[in-house]
Amino acid sequence: MQIIKELKKERTQVLKELLHLRETLKVEIDINFGEGDPELVERDRAISLIREQERKLDALDQALQRARQGAYGICERCGQPIDPARLEAVPDTTLCVNCKMISERQQRYSR
Repeated sequence: MQIIKELKKERTQVLKELLHLRETLKVEIDINFGEGDPELVERDRAISLIREQERKLDALDQALQRARQGAYGICERCGQPIDPARLEAVPDTTLCVNCKMISERQQRYSR
């Protein structure tokens, strides 16, 4: 199945990026650095990117599981097909555009 192949390819890229980012954190930092020091700022940035990539990896794993089950491309919320253009842009999505907007609105209101 082509979609599984594409999801696996993207997953491999995310894993490579995670490995690279984790390697950047192995560099020792000087404890005398002050707040706002460029090296600390870069380290914080790397940590944020790692968290983002880990979330992406989880989403890709879920998409792969859905693809294997034959449910890929079907909105988890409304059960309607997800627009192929959306799947191409965001292959790990589980929601159609309308349900994604509703979900984001609900998140904003719950804060």
